[in-house]
Amino acid sequence: MSKEDVKSNAALAGVGSMATRLLLAGLAEQYARETGQRVTVAAIGGVDAARRVQAGDAFDFAVLASAAIERLAASGHLVGARTDVVRSGMAAAVATGTAHPDIGTQAALRETMLRAARIGYSTGPSGKHLLGLLDRWGMAEALGPRLVLAPPGVPVASLIANGEVEIGFQQLSELKDVPGVDVVGPLPAGAQLVTVFSAAICAVSRQQRAAADFLAFLGSERAEAAKRAFGMEPAGGAQYGQ
Repeated sequence: MSKEDVKSNAALAGVGSMATRLLLAGLAEQYARETGQRVTVAAIGGVDAARRVQAGDAFDFAVLASAAIERLAASGHLVGARTDVVRSGMAAAVATGTAHPDIGTQAALRETMLRAARIGYSTGPSGKHLLGLLDRWGMAEALGPRLVLAPPGVPVASLIANGEVEIGFQQLSELKDVPGVDVVGPLPAGAQLVTVFSAAICAVSRQQRAAADFLAFLGSERAEAAKRAFGMEPAGGAQYGQ
């Protein structure tokens, strides 16, 4: 971190998807304790977050699914090295106190979904993957009327807790430790999607050196314990230069 950045005491401003909301908030607090650099992260739906970066909103960095980071880098809205932060898998969840259905195999998962009255899913990568699974299994038409799409920025867990859906699918990090929600387990082999969430510096940032230091922290061993506590795995740090 440069002396100028420390002297100004200006907070770094980032944007991220809901899947990493709690993780980034915790890591921002840890970083502030260790370095004195304040960091704030706006957590919104991934699609909206990418649009705001494209619009040139005043963010210093973005943490999004790696495919979105790559697109924004290719269009010149992000600069520097991409830092792969976490690997995040999908899970299924139901309301607390209800029976846990069998999702241990693809066949069991298909049967569970066919029996469910209403199924919650998200607008992000996990939602697109779920729709792709239903199409691949030839179930899209039959289950279409029972699918409930959570609005952008609204976690599927809230639909489960409120009784709006019988079962919901999203990143494990967004279902874990939510009051009123029980995680059934990860999706089985062949149905699982592991999303890599990556970070990069916004081209409009006026604190690119300080932002690079924070991204290095996100990819470091110092952040690994927090990642695992939130149901994710470290993804490997810096990956390429732009």
